[in-house]
Amino acid sequence: MRGLLRASAAIDAFNERIGRTVMWLVLVAVLVSAANAVVRKAFDTSSNAWLELQWQMFGAIFMLCAAYTFLKNEHIRIDIVNSHFPKVVRDWIDLLGHLFFLMPFVILMLANGWPFFLASWRIGEQSMNAGGLPQWTAKFLIPAGFFLLFLQGLSEIVKRVAVMRGLIPDPHLASGPHGHVGPEREHAA
Repeated sequence: MRGLLRASAAIDAFNERIGRTVMWLVLVAVLVSAANAVVRKAFDTSSNAWLELQWQMFGAIFMLCAAYTFLKNEHIRIDIVNSHFPKVVRDWIDLLGHLFFLMPFVILMLANGWPFFLASWRIGEQSMNAGGLPQWTAKFLIPAGFFLLFLQGLSEIVKRVAVMRGLIPDPHLASGPHGHVGPEREHAA
C-alpha cells in the first residue's frame, strides 16, 4: 500500500501543478476578451480567431482543472444528504461512487474522446468560421482532461482505501466543500 500511496502523492502533485498553471488562463482569457471588445468598439474590426481563442481557453480551464477540482474536494456532491451519514458510510459512498460511476464514465470518455481528437487532427480540422482556429487543439482537451481525471480518480481511490484501513488521516476531513467545517468533522478533528 505504501507504493500506491507514493504513486497517489505523485499524481496529486502533478495535478496540483497542472491546475495551478492552467488557472492563469482565466486571466489570459479575460485580457483577450477585453482586448477583443476594445478593438471591436474602437476600430470596428474583429476576428473570429479571438473569439474562438476565448472558447478554447475556457475549454482548457474546464477540462484541465477538473482533476485539480477533484483533488481539492471541490467537486459537486450531494452534501445535504451525504452529511447526515456516519463517516464510515460516507467513505463507502465515495469509494463505490469512484469505482462504479466516476471511473467507468472517465474510461468511456477516454475511449471516445481519443478517436474524436485523432480524426480531427488527421484532417487538420479548421473552424468553419472565417479566420477561425484549428479545431483539433480544442478536441485534444477532451482526452487530456479525462486522462488527468482518470489519474486523480485512481489517486482518490487509493487514498480512500487507505483512510478506511486507518493508514492515513482523511485528507478531506479538516474541511468540507468550500472550506466549511461540518459538525461531525469538528468532533473528528
